[in-house]
Amino acid sequence: MRAHPADYDLVSPGTLQGVLRLLDNEPGQWMPLAGATEIMVMFGAGKLDARRFVNVGNLPELRTIRVDAHTLTLGGGCTFSQIRHWDEVQVHFPLLAQAASWTGSIANQNRATIAGNLANASPAADSPPALLAYDAELELVSARGRRRIAYRDFHLGYKKTALGPGELILSVILKKHYDGYFSYGRKAGARNAQAISKVCVAGVGRLHGGRAADVRIGMGAVAPTPLRLRGVEAAVEGRRIDDAVVAEARRALDAEIAPIDDIRSIAEYRRWVAGNLIEELLRSLAESGEQMNPVLARWNALPAMEAAEEILPCCGSTRWAREMAARRPLASTAELSAVSDRVWWELTGEDWDEAFQSHPRIGERRAAVGATLQSALWSSEEQSGVDARDAETLAELARGNAEYEVRFGRVFLVCATGKSAAEVLAILRTRLGNDEATELRETAEQQRQITQLRLRKWLKL
Repeated sequence: MRAHPADYDLVSPGTLQGVLRLLDNEPGQWMPLAGATEIMVMFGAGKLDARRFVNVGNLPELRTIRVDAHTLTLGGGCTFSQIRHWDEVQVHFPLLAQAASWTGSIANQNRATIAGNLANASPAADSPPALLAYDAELELVSARGRRRIAYRDFHLGYKKTALGPGELILSVILKKHYDGYFSYGRKAGARNAQAISKVCVAGVGRLHGGRAADVRIGMGAVAPTPLRLRGVEAAVEGRRIDDAVVAEARRALDAEIAPIDDIRSIAEYRRWVAGNLIEELLRSLAESGEQMNPVLARWNALPAMEAAEEILPCCGSTRWAREMAARRPLASTAELSAVSDRVWWELTGEDWDEAFQSHPRIGERRAAVGATLQSALWSSEEQSGVDARDAETLAELARGNAEYEVRFGRVFLVCATGKSAAEVLAILRTRLGNDEATELRETAEQQRQITQLRLRKWLKL
């Protein structure tokens, strides 16, 4: 029987502290509600036991994504659409971006939140394996304060978590430790989209001297909780991946998982699919060290001046390009990415300014000075989401650009890939409130992100 809305209460305090006070004053009486994708399914089926809900979907503390040189922090209320399209997630945590694209329909991704996905505690959820592979941490908050826990310690049993009374998942914290790592993600389901997993897996690792190193694997839908496959990791660590090691890893997997028969699959099928996915992951890792990217291989062999000239459009700083050429040969695309970041942060403010000047104003297509033809083409692609048909917003952007240039003496720079004119305008208005030192650092970080994306385009990745 369908539920009736009159049987339920919904309140919206509007602030994080207001929500936490309510949860603390009436423990166990209120269920947090953000995207409501799971709750509405239960409501429609007449099986929604909880009767009192508190809205947390409008809290800015839960909706932000913060990035610094070492860490990416996702607010618990970030939607999967935000996550899958965020440049830093795509570059540094591709498995999480991939998992976000698997989560339901586009409509669901626009509503469903990362914290809701985790707190719902389904063993078949798509995001947990990636978070386990990336060794994520959670920051939990209540009226009593905040605490951090490793995500691997969050799931205590089927539909049981480490959340205490009145606690919310404030944020998911990911360390940028995995640049240069091989990554692998697969989901086995009845369809390619809008299907709950039969088995899903996410893994990262490196090869060191031809041997597996720092392999980390998460798997879902094969046990009462999402699993970090410690036994499989131990079976391959420090070893060359051959038939014997793969067979040992499969035996270790059999000992770790406990699949069940349910409406989507049977336990035997899940066990065999899980083993096949682990084998594919390990063999792909072994093969990942055999070939160098052809663009990188050719570039490594160029004379220094030619190499610097070719890579210059990725950043716009002459010194950055020369330093990159001087540090060759670079053994992998991951090393190229890591060296790029190191060189960028070693540069002077004058070098940074040269890079900034190679970009056009947001809403325009050509820089005033310094842009190569390739850089101009990339700038046009990156600003494709800034819709020229939105005349009012573009006019606001033009006024904001002018105000920014008067205040800071340089063009406003943002990594615009995937962002609309309205989103860019909101970012511009926020950054106009920064002091000079904060804004310089933010502009430099935006340039670093743009450089990383352009390096991938240059490598044709």
